[in-house]
Amino acid sequence: MARYTDPVCRLCRQAGEKLFLKGDRCYSPKCAVERRRRAPGMLVARRRRGSEWGTRLREKQKMRNTYGVLERQFHRYFEEALRTPGVTGQMLAQLMERRLDNVVYRLNFAQSRRQARQLVTHGHFTVNGHKVDIASFIVKAGDALAWKATSKQKEFAKALTDGIPGRPVPTWLRLDTENLKGEVVSLPESGQLEVRIDTRLIVEHYAR
Repeated sequence: MARYTDPVCRLCRQAGEKLFLKGDRCYSPKCAVERRRRAPGMLVARRRRGSEWGTRLREKQKMRNTYGVLERQFHRYFEEALRTPGVTGQMLAQLMERRLDNVVYRLNFAQSRRQARQLVTHGHFTVNGHKVDIASFIVKAGDALAWKATSKQKEFAKALTDGIPGRPVPTWLRLDTENLKGEVVSLPESGQLEVRIDTRLIVEHYAR
């Protein structure tokens, strides 16, 4: 499975804002965006007027990097959103939020989406009582997510879930901190994203 292997902090510096790719580090003074606000690279970029195409591309890259998907997979999500009745940008944001690895992260079961993807692919979670090890699995309203019984007893799981709640859990999810379970109460809205993204620019990018 192809994946991005370079330092993820470079992606935040390219975007010029935090994409929350490294968990708790993003909230600390060690965050790369706080320490070095300029874009990565040895040479200082010349000031020049940004094009509309560049603006739309940066917005698309920001969403793609936030959720940790590569270009071909992201384009498939866009095509699916295009076929879904409703506003295409909102449907795209909804699909990305409904990925299982993102739901695990949003429920505070992992410190970052990258860590959540690893936990899912290693088979540590169940959806409606069945083990699911596909990070791109799309949840739907009414789905119940939980740690697998054997995984919940392991030391790494206890370390990850110690101190829950951490980040605020979005309103479309419900977290049971005592039993370490989550439920998809409703489908997410585009305004409930962790990172501010203008989905309209992404639609314009692919419609060019």
